[in-house]
Amino acid sequence: MLLKKILFFVLFISTMHISWGQQDKLLTHFMYDKMTLNPGKTGIDLLNGICVTSMYRNQWDKVNGAPNSAVLNIEANLDKFFPGGIGVSVYHDAIGFATQNNVLLNYSYPISLGNAGSLGLGLGVGIINYGMDPNWVPPTTNPDNYLPSGFSATNLDLNFGAYFQGKDFYAGFSSTHLSETLLKQSVTTPSGNIVQNYQTARHYYLMGGSKFDNVVGGSIDAQVLMRTDLVKFSADINARYLYDLGGGKEVYGGLTVRTSDALAIMLGYTPFTNFTFGYSYDFTLLNKLNTISRGSHEIVLKYCMFLPDPPTQSARHPRWI
Repeated sequence: MLLKKILFFVLFISTMHISWGQQDKLLTHFMYDKMTLNPGKTGIDLLNGICVTSMYRNQWDKVNGAPNSAVLNIEANLDKFFPGGIGVSVYHDAIGFATQNNVLLNYSYPISLGNAGSLGLGLGVGIINYGMDPNWVPPTTNPDNYLPSGFSATNLDLNFGAYFQGKDFYAGFSSTHLSETLLKQSVTTPSGNIVQNYQTARHYYLMGGSKFDNVVGGSIDAQVLMRTDLVKFSADINARYLYDLGGGKEVYGGLTVRTSDALAIMLGYTPFTNFTFGYSYDFTLLNKLNTISRGSHEIVLKYCMFLPDPPTQSARHPRWI
């Protein structure tokens, strides 16, 4: 079994080779944001429960206009009511003059594969809004009327994913922005009407992870996420050591390596059952901002609860039995 797990990770890691430019948000704690990237994950690993996850990332701290991301995910497993899991993903991403907002309703249909595990096929349907509010400083003697001005546009957004959950490992493939929506708006300038637009690019994700129990009194949770727009590519590889304190309490510490940018440390604490607080700090290494940025901060809050069983209905008339 251990050999199979090792081969599983070798298969993922062996495909990594070039760098990637960010359009979608980037999170070090991606293991808590899998539903946004892969709707097939929605509720599949929850046992009749509902989880709320909130995340905030301040990327390249102290760099003016650097990315800032905020995420809110709510997902539930509703197998006791009807097959599948449902969830809502809301996230906000701000980079420089630009902001992007996404709201997605996710659904995953589970297919049981017996003792092997479950396969979730999911679809995310929602909207994407892109806006720009620039504050240009052109030459005072020769202003450029063709510089993009402020605009905002909203359109349809679609995601699809397949996610397999085994006993102690998972694997998933997904694609975001399937519709490659074109967001555009006509803006009036002194030089006439100008159509400003923003083209969303289809992204592909491959993810996998496995948990190794009974390692030095705890367990190791190792994962990898690969992302590409078929032009550029990058990957995150991480491993966390989780130690059970008893009474529903747990702590973890880990490392993440990002092939195109950084090395990150991760720390987390579960003060009571079903609530987790996590923090990570990214050291900017390969990026040219490493002489300016003090790194990236990320905070995660996650809370889960169990849903009550549906009420049992009894017949009140013999004809209804």
